[in-house]
Amino acid sequence: MHVGVLKLTFHIPHARSLKDKRAVVRKFRDRIRARFDVSIAEVEAQDLLQRAVFGVVVVSSDGKLCDSILAEVANVAALNEDAVLTDRKTEFVTFGDDFYGGSL
Repeated sequence: MHVGVLKLTFHIPHARSLKDKRAVVRKFRDRIRARFDVSIAEVEAQDLLQRAVFGVVVVSSDGKLCDSILAEVANVAALNEDAVLTDRKTEFVTFGDDFYGGSL
């Protein structure tokens, strides 16, 4: 089992209130959920007006598929018209039969 985690940080220059920010966050989150089979949530900076940080997670039996899906999500994020992608970090974790010591 492979788990891929993508952390995306955005700057939202036109947000003047939390309501403005929430509209951008909701639009991006819903767009990613509809297009990709991933989990996504705002994970940091919820109270900052012009910053949004998302965690995106995908689980698959194929590590290359995890990498491919997260790369596509990052490409969509880079093209976001409502916010500027300022940082992107990806991490992968592999769980195998040895993780449980073969006792299951």
